[in-house]
Amino acid sequence: MKLSVCIPVYNFDVQELVNSLKKEIIKAQLNAEIILIDDASTKDFVSVNEPLIKIANQFIFLEKNIGRSAIRNLFLKYASGDFLLFLDCDAKIISENFLQNYLQFIEKNKDTKVIFGGFEVEQGTLTLRKKYSLEREIIPLEKRKKAPYSSFRGINFLVKKEILQQFSFDENLKNYGYEDLIFSKKLEQNKVFIHQIENPVLHSDEETTDIFLSKTKIAIQNLRKIHKNNPDFVRDMKLIKTYQKIKDKRLLSIYKIFFKISKLLLINKLHQKNPNLRYFDLYKLGLLIEKHN
Repeated sequence: MKLSVCIPVYNFDVQELVNSLKKEIIKAQLNAEIILIDDASTKDFVSVNEPLIKIANQFIFLEKNIGRSAIRNLFLKYASGDFLLFLDCDAKIISENFLQNYLQFIEKNKDTKVIFGGFEVEQGTLTLRKKYSLEREIIPLEKRKKAPYSSFRGINFLVKKEILQQFSFDENLKNYGYEDLIFSKKLEQNKVFIHQIENPVLHSDEETTDIFLSKTKIAIQNLRKIHKNNPDFVRDMKLIKTYQKIKDKRLLSIYKIFFKISKLLLINKLHQKNPNLRYFDLYKLGLLIEKHN
């Protein structure tokens, strides 16, 4: 059995991540390869990461950005492993046995198709991004096991190659946001089980609130598209349920006025240290509703 470690790279220094993985592969003599695909990063980051050409088994540089979904599917063209392990480029390896933990689980569980290993965040100032991760995305293992599909995240997961070939990422979602949700929903609909294990990476990206809010706008555009084309995929989301209640009560126009008045106040609240995520919920709801005709 061979493992392909797949890292989409975009405007991030991945030298520490790749060197950590390579160290374990060599030390444990693992049948594993490292593949990097750079999604049209700026010249500065291309230069920073170029030395990894000598360390990775393959390092592909794209001239045009293709987005988070398409780049994951593109790894199928280059990966020779039976399983593909996807890691976000801003992840850090915590365990010296990180790859071996995945391989040992597969050996013990021959029916494995997909595994989510979880993630943690670095301690520090509770910015909006960090608090959102801690309160909404990082879920204890026992709770993840009870909701294996809704707790799935793309930062650190392993998938059997034939499963990804059959249920690829939706390339209609070209920008940031909810591509993981669509993938996990496809798996759920087709009864492809996601195993949940405790094998986390550290999410190290210190994303500013401005950047996170900008990405949230893009994500809501994706959510609006999903809600229109695949409503069953998002029907159970709290945000969509709230939107639907407001719509059913014919209050969308009123909320649009409220959001227009309060938008700057909400943004200011979200820039504070340790912000209340209820303000973030109101902000996302406003983004979802403001484009409604």
